[in-house]
Amino acid sequence: IITKTRSAGAMHTASKVFVCNSGSEANEAAIKFARKVGKTRTPSGTQHEILSFHGSFHGRTMGSLSATPNPKYQKPFAPMIPGFKYGTYNDESSIDELITEKTCGVIIEPIQGEGGVNVATPSFLQALRTRCNDVGAVLIYDEIQCGLARTGQLWAHQILPKSAHPDILTTAKALGNGFPIGATIVNEDVAKCIVTGDHGTTFGGNPLACRLAHYIFSRLSDPQLQSSVQEKEHVFRKHFTRLQQKYPHHVKEIRGRGLILGLQLATDPTPIVTAARERGLLVITCGTNTLRFVPPLVINEREIEEGCGILEKAMDVVFGEGGEEVEVTKGQQEMAPAGR
Repeated sequence: IITKTRSAGAMHTASKVFVCNSGSEANEAAIKFARKVGKTRTPSGTQHEILSFHGSFHGRTMGSLSATPNPKYQKPFAPMIPGFKYGTYNDESSIDELITEKTCGVIIEPIQGEGGVNVATPSFLQALRTRCNDVGAVLIYDEIQCGLARTGQLWAHQILPKSAHPDILTTAKALGNGFPIGATIVNEDVAKCIVTGDHGTTFGGNPLACRLAHYIFSRLSDPQLQSSVQEKEHVFRKHFTRLQQKYPHHVKEIRGRGLILGLQLATDPTPIVTAARERGLLVITCGTNTLRFVPPLVINEREIEEGCGILEKAMDVVFGEGGEEVEVTKGQQEMAPAGR
């Protein structure tokens, strides 16, 4: 992981890896490591705050949940762990106020998945890195959904200059290709603050999971596979642009990179989800009125054409003049974001 990450032009200071069992565990480790770095630098404990961003999703265990400012997920388990603050994604003007001498860590998804396929601007990530350097805070990139070739590069952040690279990088999901495994990659400045007994896991690093992840990582780091992801993005965007031109009042924006893409709609997309499912296509929502597309990286062009054709038929039903009334299922209502 370290060798291929650095050779790909990503996290150039990557040094050590903590292997666990899931994405939430990877982020829990990252949060704990940031707290330990803050405690090491400021033994009084004043440098303990964690900053995350509205629209983020970092997991369902208490630490990662506390970094996920969505009432739908937090309210049933409130109160959250103290010491967490929330900022507005891509708002550079608020960074100096949010990241202070009390901040030990900042956790952010370079591309928000659950929040609506929102892409962080390079200048925003660079500004976070600069401010973290100023106050001695740890910068954490959560690439559990957007990493591992999902964008057409091994890591989503590798398009950034080294000056914007993270101190900690988290991954899971694709790392095991369905088998439970996660990883927290750290640089030497973080690693030297963690001593034996600070953190652990019962099943993390087991031989079966690691052998699978070794093979899968080697496949996902293949430049040919990554190039194919970029080519498939162009096919999706061709169809999405046509849908936007056909229904300009309904399809407002196309977002994302590679094969993590979102269609921002003007209204609730659940009738489209229903109409698509009835015609043989499964598609999910995220954020506010957004359709999310995260297909297998090995999807082929014929399958993309077929799926986009079904999507267009579903939109014709919902948006077209004299369109049918599509009933929303109970399951879709439960999956809808809070406040809808």
